Amino acid sequence: RPFITRCEFIGGQFFYAVEVDASQGFELCPADVCEIDEAFCPTGEKSTPAPRFRILDRFEDPILERYATFLAANGIEVAGIEFIRRPDGTIVTYDVNTNTNYNAQAETVVGLHGMRELARFLGRELAAEQQKAA
Repeated sequence: RPFITRCEFIGGQFFYAVEVDASQGFELCPADVCEIDEAFCPTGEKSTPAPRFRILDRFEDPILERYATFLAANGIEVAGIEFIRRPDGTIVTYDVNTNTNYNAQAETVVGLHGMRELARFLGRELAAEQQKAA
């Protein structure tokens, strides 16, 4: 299948997995600024393609525990970890992004918002640091 899966972690905890359609190439940045709209289509035809980014409902896989362990062991609290799944089901992890982006359109569909959760996490971190300093 021409898809990759990106598992988002915030505060070291799994937040969601997003499936990314790679059938049109490997520019897989989920950020809204990376979206190229139909204005750049050389044929000028307007169509409604399937969403390129889709958050997977209730994604569960044993790999999540391994990812969380890896992140904790390396002091990484915010990350997107990308993998492909071979036809036999084997997961091949190929990228760890410690500067992550979220796709607002995909998030709106399921009611999850990475930037909001990241802000909450950072707020808790700030409060903990302020409490230590007091």
